[in-house]
Amino acid sequence: MEPEEFDSDVLRQFVMAFKKGKLKPIVKSQPVPKNNKGPVKVVVGKTFDTIVMDPKNDVLIEFYAPWCGHCKKLEPVYNELGKKFKNEKNLIIAKMDATANDVTNDHYKVEGFPTIYFAPKDKKNNPIKFEGGDRDLEHLSKFIEEHATKLSRTKEEL
Repeated sequence: MEPEEFDSDVLRQFVMAFKKGKLKPIVKSQPVPKNNKGPVKVVVGKTFDTIVMDPKNDVLIEFYAPWCGHCKKLEPVYNELGKKFKNEKNLIIAKMDATANDVTNDHYKVEGFPTIYFAPKDKKNNPIKFEGGDRDLEHLSKFIEEHATKLSRTKEEL
């Protein structure tokens, strides 16, 4: 509820609309990027469902904070990863500023930065968290290769 003015009538209308199921949740979101053609797609609160939850694509998503040192260190590696897999038709490498956008799915828990999940196209509500490996090009690439539902290149070519 984000009323301009607040009184008992406004509250009553809000509660009635809620009971009737006519309210839409407010999603914290940065503006949708106008140009999102780079090797790493930018996800915001309003595009989480259309990009990450799209059943046509596997998605590797990094949740980051702009002030996080580990995230800043990961950025060039993550961009390289995006370039390496940019020609894969069914794979999206994406990132989302989790301090400025709501994650609209409870299966993607962000408790520290960076948090990386792989969302297979056929198991969007069962993402695989990247844990335990070094956050370098080699380990992130292996993680993708392990979990991707379809890659056009063979592992030997990588």
